[in-house]
Amino acid sequence: MRRAPSVLEVLISFLVLFCFGCLTGITTVLFGFGGGFVTVPVVFGFVVATSGSEAMHVAVATSTAVMIVNSVSATLAQARAGRLRRDYLWPLVLFIAVGAVLGSLLAGLVPDGVLHLLFVAYLAITIVDGLFRSGFLGSRDRAVPPRPLGRATTTAGGTGIGAVAALLGVGGSVLTVPLLRRRGFPMADAAAMANPLSVPIALAGTAVYAFGSPAVAVAGRIGFVDLLAAAALLCGSLPAIAVTKRVTGRIPDRVHAGAYLVLLVVVLISMVITGA
Repeated sequence: MRRAPSVLEVLISFLVLFCFGCLTGITTVLFGFGGGFVTVPVVFGFVVATSGSEAMHVAVATSTAVMIVNSVSATLAQARAGRLRRDYLWPLVLFIAVGAVLGSLLAGLVPDGVLHLLFVAYLAITIVDGLFRSGFLGSRDRAVPPRPLGRATTTAGGTGIGAVAALLGVGGSVLTVPLLRRRGFPMADAAAMANPLSVPIALAGTAVYAFGSPAVAVAGRIGFVDLLAAAALLCGSLPAIAVTKRVTGRIPDRVHAGAYLVLLVVVLISMVITGA
């Protein structure tokens, strides 16, 4: 039987989550992550170290809950900065919402270990795609208008983005940021647009996971959502979002895009280590 964590261990875990919450806020503004690629690995490690119960499902569920607050907060900040383009957001956000519901329902049917492997594979594919397929790392000229999204990209593509993102609890940024980059958006604007596109994914995912039925009931959780982990992450992320929004757009475009891929590599390594 697993030993219950001590008060000191819980406090240390809270402080670690708080620090990663700060990182989550930074990546939400700079990369449009909403927190998923940072919160999933850290909550996964937190659950493994404490209850150990259905760690990957709890990590994904908690990530989507944190993502609601982070994405809405960052969306409001980016809207005030004039970085959001309604003609690209609508109706793409509608089809992402449809896909998010499907992906969230599917996640409840996928075994925990399989979900972890899918997350790792998804990261690896995204990194390779960004490095070796043209259109992501090159600099963008703001004087050149971005190309419009096609109907198939908006409908089928949007549904697919929502389904995959909700299934893995990562928001839509890892699909929408490369998509918008290849349409000609500067990195800062592509990341900004990813935040409102992550909101329906977060809402759908949280609703499904909160009403889910874990195999083992654990205090401090609503369904699969871990309230302690979510609170600690948000305590760090919200102040970080407020500070980071002031530097958005000052990073050279190509450096910004490269940093995006570097962060994905770090997350991939952490997920492989914690899941070993």
